[in-house]
Amino acid sequence: MTLTSWVQLFWLFIKVNLLTTSGPASVGLLYKETVGKFISESDFVEAVGFSSVLPGSDALQLAMFVGYAVNGVPGAIAALLGSILPPTVLMLGVISILQVLRGEAWVANFVHGLAPAVAVLMTLVAWKVFRGDSGGNWSLSLLIAGASMMALLLKAPPTLVLLGAGLLGILFFR
Repeated sequence: MTLTSWVQLFWLFIKVNLLTTSGPASVGLLYKETVGKFISESDFVEAVGFSSVLPGSDALQLAMFVGYAVNGVPGAIAALLGSILPPTVLMLGVISILQVLRGEAWVANFVHGLAPAVAVLMTLVAWKVFRGDSGGNWSLSLLIAGASMMALLLKAPPTLVLLGAGLLGILFFR
């Protein structure tokens, strides 16, 4: 395989990652861009099947599978680099901007203002979850609200609160 093919693979996966948000949309675009040009339809179906079964990011596994099918390990590396480059560059850009702005007072005020908004959103989600409960189990809802208030007042570590909430959810909502 020539350098041109590696560049084509690299560019293909950069394009897919910039034009889609991963998931089903990326699979559709990747199908359109690869089947018949790089791999057969049966190979693509096999790639989607493998990437769905294995743990980890389906998009990255699909990229590596297609790249490997095209040109072995060098193809997989070219496809992988094309897949991880756009989000990496975007994250580095955002982090750089935040590093420059972190000392600004308005940024601290913005973040401080987010806390009540997040709390309200979480309350609305909790309200919808408990309202949708077919049994209307208000005593359990009050128990969870009371436990949440105790965790807040006792300044319990968030990790322990989430672990406890998950265990209680398994216990009470089977």
